[in-house]
Amino acid sequence: MSNTPVIGVLALQGDVREHLIALAAADAVARPVRRPEEFDEIDGLVIPGGESTTISKLANLFGVMEPLRARVRDGLPVYGTCAGMIMLADKILDPRSGQETIGGIDMIVRRNAFGRQNESFEAGVDVAGVTGDPVEGVFIRAPWVESVGARVEVLAEHDGHIVAVRQGNALATSFHPELTGDHRVHSLFVDMVRATRTAESL
Repeated sequence: MSNTPVIGVLALQGDVREHLIALAAADAVARPVRRPEEFDEIDGLVIPGGESTTISKLANLFGVMEPLRARVRDGLPVYGTCAGMIMLADKILDPRSGQETIGGIDMIVRRNAFGRQNESFEAGVDVAGVTGDPVEGVFIRAPWVESVGARVEVLAEHDGHIVAVRQGNALATSFHPELTGDHRVHSLFVDMVRATRTAESL
């Protein structure tokens, strides 16, 4: 079995191309996915940033919401950035009407917590599990995590707020590492996917 994992990027909305490039740079085979049957062909999945309400509606429209929930429950490694973090939350503090999540991380998130589009910013973030200099975090209408359950590991905080978490095979960041050319967070996720494949093959 090749040790190069195949990682999909949910291609419903958001910065799909940037994630594909970052995953390829982190030694994964990356491909866009948008249909339920394509989930059987991947070892892990990235849910990109964008607009969480739109992603929720499109996931239902394309028939992927329930299959995704099932796959995440079954242990599919998944990484969500910004809106993707919101999609992986078990609860949203201030959901839009009809907004749903995939779930998978026992956390409560606040949408647009760091401000609106014109209040976007970049900041260095120390992320547990990522060696070297701080990760340059791009925060665009970014959420933060209000609270986490006992099984959730907090990987990073910014300005007193939780901005990166992990629970089992699920990883989430408030910020967009795919926009910076620094692929270390994607490498962390690729390593998670590799470890899962290795464990499943034993």
